[in-house]
Amino acid sequence: MRLITTALVAALAAPAAFAAPAYWTDWTSEMSSASGVTGSITTGTDTVGVTFTGLYSFAQLSGGTFYWTNPATYTSATVDNAPATVDLIGLNRGGAKTITFSQSVHNPLIALTSWNGNVVDFGAPITVLSEGCGYWGCGTALVNAGGTGFTGSGEMHGVIELLGDFTSITFTDTSENWHGFTVGIQGIADPGTGVPEPASLALIGGALAALAVVRRKR
Repeated sequence: MRLITTALVAALAAPAAFAAPAYWTDWTSEMSSASGVTGSITTGTDTVGVTFTGLYSFAQLSGGTFYWTNPATYTSATVDNAPATVDLIGLNRGGAKTITFSQSVHNPLIALTSWNGNVVDFGAPITVLSEGCGYWGCGTALVNAGGTGFTGSGEMHGVIELLGDFTSITFTDTSENWHGFTVGIQGIADPGTGVPEPASLALIGGALAALAVVRRKR
């Protein structure tokens, strides 16, 4: 019993080491006067409405060029799948933009293509999960001193994660020819129901695997 307890505690204490699916936005319609774009994210159990408002150049809703090339640039130890459709919003004018969710989401993801020389700030801590070469070339994100944004060095392609629970994200960027993005999630914010979020489920799975190893050894 002592061995089983020790294995369970160790597994639960260890950091999660499993990538999880990302659910990317299906952008479906543009607002009047080109003031924004609406869509939704469907996970295994939830549908989350997503609205983008602000200045933009174009939106790919159901056709166009597939810019999410080189899947390795959009996957990581946290995210195991790149965007799989052409859905994308292209930006070419600087200023404030807002992404709004119909319910609170946990650690939202933003996939980026061609953020070359752009200076962007999300007003919240970010983590660069992956970066590399994409449709337009190669580049990296130089994260700012506050950890809330970055400057694109070269043709930056990749995925960033905003840390926390959000019903909206407001960010500022600078303009260039155009740079594109889409939005994803891996789970909604825990509403206090006691239902584990994806990371918690991974930890529980690791604990059960550890128990199985101990039992075999015994």
